[in-house]
Amino acid sequence: MGRYQDVFESLHRAALIPFFVIGDPDRQTSLEIVKTALDAGADILELGIPFSDPVADGPTIQKADIRALKTGMTPRKALEFVAEVTAYKPVPIGLLVYYNLVYRYGIEAFFRDFKQAGGTSILIADLSIDDAEEVAPLARAVGLETVFMATPNCPEARLKKIIQYTTGFIYTVSLLGTTGQRDSLSQLVKPLIQRLKTLTDLPVCVGFGISSPAHARQVAQDGADGVIIGSRIVKIIGENAGDKDTMCRLIAEFITQTLKALQEDSRIS
Repeated sequence: MGRYQDVFESLHRAALIPFFVIGDPDRQTSLEIVKTALDAGADILELGIPFSDPVADGPTIQKADIRALKTGMTPRKALEFVAEVTAYKPVPIGLLVYYNLVYRYGIEAFFRDFKQAGGTSILIADLSIDDAEEVAPLARAVGLETVFMATPNCPEARLKKIIQYTTGFIYTVSLLGTTGQRDSLSQLVKPLIQRLKTLTDLPVCVGFGISSPAHARQVAQDGADGVIIGSRIVKIIGENAGDKDTMCRLIAEFITQTLKALQEDSRIS
């Protein structure tokens, strides 16, 4: 399982994985934001390439996609961005992308260029696990890990297929519907983590609807190996788009507070 496994085994707590839309609110500010997150202690990054029809995402991330697209972000520029991030700090980077962007770029070329930029894994948000055979071997051929989503309503046979094609971690969706900030955690999270843990040794990372340090701590207590936080962080960017200093300060504070919450649930006895 490569770089992800190294991180998960070294931490003795759940990994903090912030999500950012590449180029939001503009390329340079986006780079500074990501560097801020790394300096604050983010363990792994999940980065999204902006797309005009992000069907898996809620309104907060859709707005981020629009902001990034308006400033000229493209898949090729996004891969250059990844290279700059990995040159700054070589943490594992997962890419969340929509199939149309990969297809138009050229699937093999996209995977090759992302790997050369220092990328770790690929998650195609709108690719059904039934179509995984189209892309998973091509990703593995260039050394990329593959990530697929598991939802609370997945039957066991489908979970096993997701596990079969996953080499990075299981992206565990905590609720039904799109991404977005929630006031409380879904009660579907813990049972899904437990189901996955009985079926696989792959790391289980939970995303969608996690919007506070307390949520992150609870998910870790429920057994997650990693916590993915997107909408809460992207909301900070949207609310402070004209004030980069405040934006970076608030993101750093949120990551620091969330790390503290995860450390309180440290698996070191």
